[in-house]
Amino acid sequence: MTTYNQPKKAPQSATLQNVDPVKHMKDTNVSLGNNRSNQYPDVKTSGIKIRGTGAATKGCTARGPMA
Repeated sequence: MTTYNQPKKAPQSATLQNVDPVKHMKDTNVSLGNNRSNQYPDVKTSGIKIRGTGAATKGCTARGPMA
């Protein structure tokens, strides 16, 4: 017969944060139709151009440690 573990409660510190609710609502990105509350993050331009991408339009740069 199969035995099941009893469910455990999640620690409250991992689920609740001490954040000012007004600041949280102002910083939250909201979009409705074509309107956004904040701008999109800037496009990443760092990295090096890699070879062999062919006709790829996206994913032509490599970021991170290059051995």
